[in-house]
Amino acid sequence: MKNFITSMLGALVALFVFSLGGLALLLLVLGAVASMTARRAATSVSLQDGSYLVFDLSTNITDAPPPFDFGPFGGNQNGQLQLRRVTRALHAAATDSRIAGILIKGSLNPREYGSGFAAMREVRAALSAFRRSGKPVKAYLDYATTRDYYLASAADEITMDPYGVILMPGLATEPVFFGGAAEKYGVGVQVTRVGRYKSYVEQYTRQDMSPENRTQTQLLLDDLWADLKTEIARSRGLTPGMIQGTIDAEGILRAEAAKRAGLVDRIAYGDQVVDEIRALTGPGASKETFKQIPLGAYLRVAPSDGEGVTGPGVAVVYAEGDIVEGEGGYGQVGGVAYARELRRIRSDDTIKAVVLRVNSPGGSVGASEEIQREIRLIRKTKPVVVSMGTYAASGGYWISAESDRIFAEPTTITGSVGVFGVQFDVQRLFSNLGITFDRVKTGKFADIVTISRPKTPEEMAVFQRMVDWIYDEFIDRVADGRHLRRPYVEEIAQGRVWSGAQALRLGLVDEIGGLDPAIRYAARQAHLGPGYRVSEYPRKKDLGETLAELMGRFPPEGMRAAPAGIAGQIEERIAGELESLRALNDPQGLYARLPIEIEVK
Repeated sequence: MKNFITSMLGALVALFVFSLGGLALLLLVLGAVASMTARRAATSVSLQDGSYLVFDLSTNITDAPPPFDFGPFGGNQNGQLQLRRVTRALHAAATDSRIAGILIKGSLNPREYGSGFAAMREVRAALSAFRRSGKPVKAYLDYATTRDYYLASAADEITMDPYGVILMPGLATEPVFFGGAAEKYGVGVQVTRVGRYKSYVEQYTRQDMSPENRTQTQLLLDDLWADLKTEIARSRGLTPGMIQGTIDAEGILRAEAAKRAGLVDRIAYGDQVVDEIRALTGPGASKETFKQIPLGAYLRVAPSDGEGVTGPGVAVVYAEGDIVEGEGGYGQVGGVAYARELRRIRSDDTIKAVVLRVNSPGGSVGASEEIQREIRLIRKTKPVVVSMGTYAASGGYWISAESDRIFAEPTTITGSVGVFGVQFDVQRLFSNLGITFDRVKTGKFADIVTISRPKTPEEMAVFQRMVDWIYDEFIDRVADGRHLRRPYVEEIAQGRVWSGAQALRLGLVDEIGGLDPAIRYAARQAHLGPGYRVSEYPRKKDLGETLAELMGRFPPEGMRAAPAGIAGQIEERIAGELESLRALNDPQGLYARLPIEIEVK
């Protein structure tokens, strides 16, 4: 028996060692393949004189770089491009003598918090800067959404397919309400909140928008829409009123109507546009119809802008997604993970300034404070500048408030200084199924966190006291960080959502501008000369971590099947709401989060 056990253990150990060796070999092989692919791609990319930079919008433009990446040098991977890579490519192309112009085509594929209007404003500014260099910017539209046309309107010439359409009817939001379903199926919902406009909980308690929420949402959408129309009108030589009149008359714009209204310059097929560019540039390589290079590949051969040099520099930390307790997953801002990353940055003497890029609707109060604590500690030795993306609200504003300067776009959605708690119970639902609960406890509040029954008035009072306390702390954070009087902050808080333009007037942000101006400001505050290093965090995962991620519960977006048709859209919408519920993981049940229903179409 002893020999048998010994033999069996030896076999298990051998099997374990063999498995580890096989895994290590697999990782080495994959790493070698990835390395060879990168080197081959680096040498195969060529740029002929007189080429057009092709900006294919058929992607999702995210603030943060991809967390993992098999492709070389961060091109268009997993169906996404990073915002800074896009703007850097456009700025480099403006002074690159090999680039003759830009062709914009395709239609954006927004997902999660990507391709928001604040990010698109930064891209559009870079396109406008390229146009001012004297080189042509051409756009070809087939099917164009509001985002697509907003970018295309920066072009010198817009061509539209004879059978194409522009779907730009205005901005709308259509929240989902589960209050009726909760009542029908017996799910109890009890809420605690501070702030008349803190409307996140309404989707679980109501069947429509409250008057306060409707008011703030209408004002927000009006503000965002006015900025979009103004920018488009300025580029097209129109007035916002003319654009609104055309949209209200047509609804969906066909080619002839768009041309009559001055929104496009001409109507032609795609092959005609290609032939015209080929006449200007000459034929490209064997597989190309004209001399061209994709935007995602251009940075590999673009003139160096000084980034990547060694020495002191600026750290850009991306906080994109829901703020959650713990490590967080793909597309989330985990309090523990980000606090750890910020501690490393604080102790790194080569990093002289920090830019926190926020694109988050908020989330867990505890995680938000965990991140903000590290920001306060960094500020003792290094300047911290915040760059707000499309969303920087509630918990997203909590982590931003105590910084040296805040940059935002006019279309940034921010504010929402308020707190809520939500308590669910399944007593009636389970009773209908013949399932009951009983309990034994050692104190009045021993089972206060149970979902098996509704909370008592005394228990709800406990939760309300916690919400009131957190709200007071939130107000203090904003008043101290923004150097505002507390009564004034209390007046503009109340969970109210503001646009970036409104936030500037209210003193909640300091300056209108994107990520690049924020980085330059941080570098000046740190007294860095030209050619400073810019490093991005969180760091990208290595090959082993990437494989674990691919096989785990957070696959990259490119590996997820895209929903198709009406059924797919319904599935995606409901799945999104459930995913937001999963992100509510604060152990105290306290949240500073933007109303989930503010999803601007």
